[in-house]
Amino acid sequence: MKKIQMVDLKGQYEKIKNTVTNSIEEVLESSAFINGPYVKEFQADLEEYLDVKHVIPCANGTDALQIAMMGLGLEQGDEVITADFTFAATVEVIALLKLTPVLVDVEADTFNIDIEALKKAITPKTKAIVPVHLFGQCANMDAVMQVAKEHNLYVIEDTAQAIGADYTFLDGSKKKAGTIGHVGTTSFFPSKNLGCYGDGGAIFTNDDDLAHIIRGMVNHGMYKRYYHDVIGVNSRLDSIQAAVLKAKLPYLDAYCDARREAAAYYTNAFSSNSNIVTPAVSEFSTHVFHQYTIQITNGKRDTLHKHLLDNGIPNAIYYPVQLHKQKAYQDERYNEEDFTITNQLVETVISLPMHTELSKEQLEFITKTVLDFVG
Repeated sequence: MKKIQMVDLKGQYEKIKNTVTNSIEEVLESSAFINGPYVKEFQADLEEYLDVKHVIPCANGTDALQIAMMGLGLEQGDEVITADFTFAATVEVIALLKLTPVLVDVEADTFNIDIEALKKAITPKTKAIVPVHLFGQCANMDAVMQVAKEHNLYVIEDTAQAIGADYTFLDGSKKKAGTIGHVGTTSFFPSKNLGCYGDGGAIFTNDDDLAHIIRGMVNHGMYKRYYHDVIGVNSRLDSIQAAVLKAKLPYLDAYCDARREAAAYYTNAFSSNSNIVTPAVSEFSTHVFHQYTIQITNGKRDTLHKHLLDNGIPNAIYYPVQLHKQKAYQDERYNEEDFTITNQLVETVISLPMHTELSKEQLEFITKTVLDFVG
């Protein structure tokens, strides 16, 4: 059996090697390494795929979040609500901009932001909500957008783990993850469903004025060279990464399908075991399974983590520490009773290998190893 990888980027690359290599060679021959033709072509391709008016590429997903908040004109002290159970980048940029992060609990089944907790956290200082589409499926965006409308708040979608997911609204209409709020952001970190071979990110919006502001911000605030109209940063997607992403974008839906097939195998294998809670798929969002994350309810999560490693099965605990307990983001305003679900998840979740190249043999070995140990 081939060695099991948490993410098999090499196996994926082998299938598109010629296209990727030729694209990179074109960039090298042109020497247009910054804002070259491939950046503009990828931008246009992604706009068409997402059915969104504006895609603004940038250097990474964290920058995308920061620049989105800058573009909205949020000011020091403004409160921004987001989920407690996610990667730190989401709250990191809020703090970096001297905004006030407000962390709330998540749903037990989807791990996405809890709507009642969101409503409870709103104050006169609240200016924005950052729903994180965690592990590959959308938060309840009908509810999020309704809350935002009622309180005149901005919505910034963190789509780093869910690009390619489809959201179905209550009226039956559909949109891609990241195109529902006022602005959406994503990461093209190599392990993402659509990943480059370095760092990369993008910002999405249908707002012409906001797009114009952000386009200047990613390039030192310039619309014309050496004329700085807004305060900006240096955050550009380089041409080599754009070439890789342009080559991979046509395969994104197939990549997501392959992940769903692997997830279905896992779920079917684990479904009858009372000690394992498999990922829920919401009725309003497709799931692209950036991660396949189960909960181990009999107290064996940590020993399972080691057992799998000992048997050559990579795995990860996303996330071992709640954001509200991280030293950088502790706040005396937080009450532990408001984080019941997050506090439970950090003790029970474990993510298994999930990528496009998983074979049936590997899936059989992984699931058998888990089941034999968990009991």
